[in-house]
Amino acid sequence: MLTSKVAKRYAQGLLDFTNESGQTAAVFSEMKDVVKIMSQSVDLNKFFLTPYIDAKKKIEVADQIFKSLSVSSQNLIRLVIKHGRESQLKNIAQEFINKVEDINGVQRITLTTATQLSKENIDQILRSTNLLKADSNFDLKVNVKPEILGGYILRVGDQQIDASVKTKLGQIKKDFQLN
Repeated sequence: MLTSKVAKRYAQGLLDFTNESGQTAAVFSEMKDVVKIMSQSVDLNKFFLTPYIDAKKKIEVADQIFKSLSVSSQNLIRLVIKHGRESQLKNIAQEFINKVEDINGVQRITLTTATQLSKENIDQILRSTNLLKADSNFDLKVNVKPEILGGYILRVGDQQIDASVKTKLGQIKKDFQLN
């Protein structure tokens, strides 16, 4: 997923501030909560995306929803809404999480398969690749997409291994068309 420049800039500003104030760990945890809330609440997203509701009302609602967060996190949310960027709130929080994980050496891995795999099969796929750093932690996200027909697509950071049946069939089709 591509992250907007807006999300990257706000996340970097928040990271710089939390590093200076020593609040990175606490805000990291809170940004995970923001992502979770924004992912689960369709109504909240619709509310934030409604253009005819003014920023003051959106800030009031956000203050109630995120009242358990630290002052730093609440101020970020208010600033984002005040500048009309509330549609980017989830992306900003996720980008902040990604930046902190990058600093801590956590690799983000996405494994896409046609069917649900067992833990042993997932471990075997991860061991078979040289994209993973042996000494690093990783955050694994498994997606099930039947349209790939079989095999898997493994994405580690910005590198990808596509061992899906759909891709292989597409390559065979291309080869037949060329000959």
